[in-house]
Amino acid sequence: MTATPETALSEPATAPAHRDGNVLRWLTAYTASLVGDSVYFVALGWSAQKVAGPTEVGLVMASGAIPRALLMLGGGVVADRLDPRRVILGSDTLRCLLILAAAAGIALASPALWILVAVALAFGAVDALFVPAVGALPPRITGPGQLARVTGLRSLSMRLGQIAGPPVGGLAMGLGGPAAAFAVAGVLFALSVPLLLTVRIRPLASEGAEPPGPGTARGELLDGLRYIRRHPLLGPLVAACAVCELGLVGTLNVGMVLLNAERGWGPAGYGWIVSSFSAGAAASAALLAVAGWLPRAGLVLAGTLLTGCAGAATIALVPALWQAALLATLIGLTAGIFGSLDNALIQTATNPANLGRVTSVVMLAMVGLAPLSYPLVGAAIGAWGSAAVFAGCAAFAGLGVVIALASSAVRDAELPRQRRAVS
Repeated sequence: MTATPETALSEPATAPAHRDGNVLRWLTAYTASLVGDSVYFVALGWSAQKVAGPTEVGLVMASGAIPRALLMLGGGVVADRLDPRRVILGSDTLRCLLILAAAAGIALASPALWILVAVALAFGAVDALFVPAVGALPPRITGPGQLARVTGLRSLSMRLGQIAGPPVGGLAMGLGGPAAAFAVAGVLFALSVPLLLTVRIRPLASEGAEPPGPGTARGELLDGLRYIRRHPLLGPLVAACAVCELGLVGTLNVGMVLLNAERGWGPAGYGWIVSSFSAGAAASAALLAVAGWLPRAGLVLAGTLLTGCAGAATIALVPALWQAALLATLIGLTAGIFGSLDNALIQTATNPANLGRVTSVVMLAMVGLAPLSYPLVGAAIGAWGSAAVFAGCAAFAGLGVVIALASSAVRDAELPRQRRAVS
């Protein structure tokens, strides 16, 4: 059922998410885990390049994506069957033990290629449990009216992890080598565990939902997929998100590197573009974290996606670096608002008993299917040039706007607006 202003006003007043100790404890634990993720990837990549060539480094770095993509939907079933906090606790504990064991093994011997591949495969498998559970947790720790704020705070944490993780990993690698970098990642995962133990979880019964009854994992997975397909709001939102990711992720990740090479802007120029995109995304996250609510959420979602697509098509046409950086800021800003609103509306509209499976489908599109476009984008730019491919991919992503606006449920969608507490 789509939230309306009238139903939103009936929500009891609670503390704003950025002042709620329960939310902040979870956010601190999540941030520590994200920084650990970034340090781990730095350690994995640098360890691989010490013992293997470029092809093998790519193989090691891609190994974790295979179990993550294959097991992600199953991870959604687990998140719905169990308390998502317990799944996150178990995942971070397993990641901590895995990475500390890798650190010990590398300290005692050289970082053999097979060890790194095995670590990446195991880490990806655990990630397939962790990611859906993280998506299912916010409605269990705060009210619907605070989900936009939580989404904004979560996005800020992700940016912090991307900013802080690589320097921390590089410093650890420089001071103590691969073993030290892996150890730092393991310690960061360990830091999240005691914080997560203090997070209070609201039972499903308080949301009017029942946990999944006994059944096979396959049956529950199919039930979750049917739930998305039949839901008037979730189906279009998930489809729009998937189309957007397939159209833009490869373009902005692989295409931007090749565009930078075409223009001759060099590594510094690429750094400016990536930093500008991150700054725009961080600004949109901060906006939602502070505001906590935006009017006409469904229409704003479609409008920001359309603006982002236009920016992605235009960035390959501008001749100057400062113009590209400015457009990257705009793309980051609109992508951040679109992603945050899409996530908040999905979490608000979904029956909590199905949220893990719904999250797993969304994340499969983002981290499982979207990377499949990378080689296609690279080959297409080699054949037709950046301008044509950026325009074509932006037009494809623009189909997400059509999907969103074709749905009356999306056009009329509103975020719950929490009633102010009476002093």
